[in-house]
Amino acid sequence: MSTELLTRRSVLKGGTTLAALSVLRVAGPEEAFGATGDEVLPWLDQPSTNPIPENLGNLLKWEDLDSRLTPTHNFFFTDHYGQPAQLDEPTWQVGVTGRVARPNVLSMSDIKARERHEVEFTLECSGNTGLPFFIGGIGNARWAGARLAPVLLRAGILDDDAEVIFWGADKGAVTIRDNSGILSAGQTGTGVPDADGGVDLTITEQFARSMSLRDALNPDNLLCYEMNGEPLPREHGFPVRLIAPGWYGVANVKWLTRIEVVEQRYAGRFMARDYVTIREGQRDGQTVWTFATVGHNRLKSAPAKVTRNNGRYSVMGAAWGDLIAAVEVRIDGGPWRRAGLDRSRSQRSGRHAWTFWNFDWGRPIAGEHTVTSRAIDIEGHVQPAPDDPFLASKRTFWESNGQITRRVLIA
Repeated sequence: MSTELLTRRSVLKGGTTLAALSVLRVAGPEEAFGATGDEVLPWLDQPSTNPIPENLGNLLKWEDLDSRLTPTHNFFFTDHYGQPAQLDEPTWQVGVTGRVARPNVLSMSDIKARERHEVEFTLECSGNTGLPFFIGGIGNARWAGARLAPVLLRAGILDDDAEVIFWGADKGAVTIRDNSGILSAGQTGTGVPDADGGVDLTITEQFARSMSLRDALNPDNLLCYEMNGEPLPREHGFPVRLIAPGWYGVANVKWLTRIEVVEQRYAGRFMARDYVTIREGQRDGQTVWTFATVGHNRLKSAPAKVTRNNGRYSVMGAAWGDLIAAVEVRIDGGPWRRAGLDRSRSQRSGRHAWTFWNFDWGRPIAGEHTVTSRAIDIEGHVQPAPDDPFLASKRTFWESNGQITRRVLIA
């Protein structure tokens, strides 16, 4: 445990968490997005061109952030096999199968007959800020639907240690390496082992993700059919998707068709081969590699925009990933200074929505400057620097939650 974490915990837990939060300078709602007449300065370090717009779109342009909820038509989307054939709401069904006492099938009318629950949740792609073109894979919405937990409990789970798989309608061809050199009946591949005896297998794989039963029973998890008060758009999972607040986007399975309770973790493409964070380390002088499936959100913040008004400058940004206790800003690598938080809205919205912050920069000198932010949660955890050993050991771009630095020119 770092000295910094211990120090911040002692500060935040000197009394109760609530008492600790009360000492922070609080920005009112009118400060969250600046004042009338603010001029927004463009960042100098704009992302490179998105090379896959057909599979990844509506990336947030941070300078345009001006509302707590991301408009649905501007909310980022991604898919892996393209959008499935149009699903029809009247005929859509989701089955609850596997290790349950009472397998059943739910229609849309069954889902909508259940009590409607709403959660505000900032959904972030686990690859966000991991690649030069990909810095806007995030949005915040009010998601609504039926709670998942009662559906699972009604089915009668037979194993307390079960894993729950969520199957989407999207599917596509995947090539897998078979080092046994033997193709089983019905499989398609090259059929001819190469020099090392391996054979490529081509299969059709359906998108799926799993989580533990304990995680699946979180009361905020939804069989979601609404986004910002409207039916889910097709690109966001119409007619029903899983919304699992606190998890990266990949776990929030779209176009849901089946929920299956099994004995062990699912090991398909999006849990065992892709969306896996690989780290390099040393043990007894030897290189060791660790592999971890992408799962829960990590603590993070980002500077959104610099504004100018009557010769004074402000920096506005967002923080998410947990309950935010503080955000600090550093200019040009100088000392960390506290930003004001928009508590009035974030307290009403719960732990899963982003918190906005505002930093009074004053009257900086002309020239190019860097702006860095870091978030601190109520447990005292600090958003790490990019050279933090835990991040520096990472060899994949998933779960990149290091401090973000942007460049701006003050004229």
